[in-house]
Amino acid sequence: MRVPLMLAVAVSALAAALPRAVQGADVYPTKPVRIVVAFAPGGPADVMARLIAGHISSSLGQTAYVENRPGAGGTLGARMVAEADPSGYTLLLGNTANLLISPLLYKNVGYDPAKAFAPVAMLGATPNILIASKASGFTSVQDLIAYARGNPGKLNFSSAGVGTPLHLIGEMFKQRLGLDIVHVSYKSGGEATTAIITGQAEICFDSPEAALPAVENGSVRGLAVTSAKRIPQLPDLPTMIEAGVPDFVSVSFTGVVAPAATPPDIVQKLNAAINQVLVSKDVVPILDHLAVTPQPGAPQDFGAFLGRERDKWSAVVKAAHLEASE
Repeated sequence: MRVPLMLAVAVSALAAALPRAVQGADVYPTKPVRIVVAFAPGGPADVMARLIAGHISSSLGQTAYVENRPGAGGTLGARMVAEADPSGYTLLLGNTANLLISPLLYKNVGYDPAKAFAPVAMLGATPNILIASKASGFTSVQDLIAYARGNPGKLNFSSAGVGTPLHLIGEMFKQRLGLDIVHVSYKSGGEATTAIITGQAEICFDSPEAALPAVENGSVRGLAVTSAKRIPQLPDLPTMIEAGVPDFVSVSFTGVVAPAATPPDIVQKLNAAINQVLVSKDVVPILDHLAVTPQPGAPQDFGAFLGRERDKWSAVVKAAHLEASE
C-alpha cells in the first residue's frame, strides 16, 4: 500500500503545480503589484509611477502601488528589485540614472542592469534644453561654439553634480565638437539652473522642469533641445541637429523593469497594460505638460534602446576619464 500512496501524493502535487506553470499570465496577478521608485516622493520618477499605477490597477484587476526606496543615487531601490522574487509582483520604475549611468560610474551598486532586469516597457522620453545666461550674449548654438573655439577653457557649464545625466550630456557635447569647456558642479539641478540665471555659469543642459519656466519668463535664453524633434512647449527652439551639431540626440527616460527571470508571458501582460496607459486620453495631456513623449512599444524595443544608450554613455564616461569609485 505504501508505494501507491506515495505515487498518489506525487501525482497530486504535480497536478496542483501544473495549472500555475501552464497558465502563467492567465492567472496573474492574484495579489497587489509593487512598483518600486528608487527616489524620494514628488520627483519625476515618482510622478510617473503614480500616474501609471492607478491605471494598470484597473487593467490588471489588482492594486498596483508605489513604494519609495530612495538612496545611493537610485541604486538602493534598483538593487532591491534585482534581488526580488521574479514573479511579476515587484517592479522597478527605472530611469537613465539607475539603469545606465550609476552602474557605469560606481563599482559596488550591487547589480548589472544588463543582466539583473527584464525590460517590461519604456514609459517616456524627455529631452534636455540647452540654456545660456543672458550675460553670455549667446543667441544661438553656433555663437556658443564659436566663442568656445576662440576661448578654450573660459566657458563654463553647470550641472547637478559629477556623473549626473546633465553633466554627461555636457561632456558628450564637448567630446563631439572637441571643445575645451569647464564643468562646474553644483549640489542640485536647482542650483545649476540658478547659476545660469545669475550668470555664475554660461550654459547648462537643463531639465524641462527647471528650464521651461526660466526660458518662458526670460531669465535665461534657450538655445536648443536635445531631442530628435522640436518640443511643443518651445516650438521655435531648434533641435541640436538643426542648430548644426550632427547626430546629437540625448533624452532622459523612465521605464519599467522586472527581475531578470520573470516569466515572459507575465512581462508581456504587464507591457500591454502599460502601453494602454500611455495612449489613454486622460494621461497623454499630463505627459505633454511634463514634456514627456510617450514611448509605447514591445519589451524587446525597450531592451534594444537600453543597449544603445548603454553603449553611448559608456563611451562618454570613458572619454571623460570618469573613474568608477566606491
